[in-house]
Amino acid sequence: MIQALSLLVLVAVFVIATTTPVNMGVLAFVAAFLVGALSGMSLDDVLGSFPGDVFVLVVGITLLFGVARVNGTIDLVVAASLRLVRGRRWAIPWLMFALAAVLMSLGSVLAVGMLAPIAMPIAARYRINPLLMGMMLSHGALSAAFSPITVYGAFTSGMVARSGLDVSPLVLFAVPFALNAGFAVVLFLVLGRDLLRRGDEQVSAVDEIETAGGGGTATRTRTAVRTRVGVTPRRLLTLGGMLALLVVTGVFGVDPGVTAFVIGTAVLLVAPHRHQDSMHEVAWSAVLLVCGMLTYMAVLKENGTLALLGEGAAALGSPLLAALLLCFAVAVLSAFGSSIGTLGIALPLAIPLLELGGIGAVGFVVALGFCSTVVDVSPFSTNGIIVLAQAQVPDRQWFQRRMLAYGGLVVLVAPLLVWSAVVVPTSL
Repeated sequence: MIQALSLLVLVAVFVIATTTPVNMGVLAFVAAFLVGALSGMSLDDVLGSFPGDVFVLVVGITLLFGVARVNGTIDLVVAASLRLVRGRRWAIPWLMFALAAVLMSLGSVLAVGMLAPIAMPIAARYRINPLLMGMMLSHGALSAAFSPITVYGAFTSGMVARSGLDVSPLVLFAVPFALNAGFAVVLFLVLGRDLLRRGDEQVSAVDEIETAGGGGTATRTRTAVRTRVGVTPRRLLTLGGMLALLVVTGVFGVDPGVTAFVIGTAVLLVAPHRHQDSMHEVAWSAVLLVCGMLTYMAVLKENGTLALLGEGAAALGSPLLAALLLCFAVAVLSAFGSSIGTLGIALPLAIPLLELGGIGAVGFVVALGFCSTVVDVSPFSTNGIIVLAQAQVPDRQWFQRRMLAYGGLVVLVAPLLVWSAVVVPTSL
């Protein structure tokens, strides 16, 4: 009885969070307290399930990126990158793909939001297909969604670790990256072939990003992005700190959340008054969502709900068929709702299925992560909404229909692609 109630509450949390502005994490925390009490768990047991390591990681990383955004370091990186493509129109979409991937891999969940106000006007000015530019931005960010220091990577790794599964963080990052890059290549070949032909119009360095000398947020023009951003000691310090984060965590294995907290705080103390808006950049909504869902999943594991789901999966007879159906369900739900929320539901469903055997754990977890994020190209997702809002097109409804058509194609193709390319080979 309690297992059925737990599942009904889980569905209610997802539906309410998808149809209203209420944060899913807030609902998940309340659900954890109530269902935990009904399951005979003490309040201390429920609170003991709070993922403190994930909290430190997400807050620390987004704080550091908040500092970088406020003091103009992000604009400095973008401006320097734009100089590399002077005279090469075909390279601009790939530059934006790469920038979005780098920003996301460093922990910025707002990578598309940072770049779209720059990239979409450039697309209009230099006659680059706006759908190509917008989707290259989205796929670039999503390709690096499962970096160990992103919200998605932390959430998935935390869930998998708590379940006792061994999934390599490198594989979790590399497979979605390769598949998103594949989507980008196909997009470019279909929509960007004309950029390969030499024309009389070339990209020049007349576009402008101007940043206030005191380190304020960059002021971008709608029609151009000029590659003139001043180099200041604070920006160099911030950039050095971001590079140090990669080295210290990647080479020496130091906790990335703690490292980001230390580096972010150090830069804050250098100029506290100029960085006071940085706290507004911390992804508190993502913190609530991830920590709330992980806490509720711990309650479901404790009261036997996950074991019950495993028995239901066994009734399907074919583990591979069950895996394919779950991949499709994840893609459809995530296209209209929260990617992390959908993943938070899918992973608990997958873990009991994996325990039955017949499916490779690494391939299945990677597949679910990919299916839950790649559909964020949809105009109903946060990334899609930003791209649609920044597109410089005469008919926005026409552009929205094109985005919707592409999003629908991804929903259909992505589950089959990752299932056949990753799940099946790792399950043989």
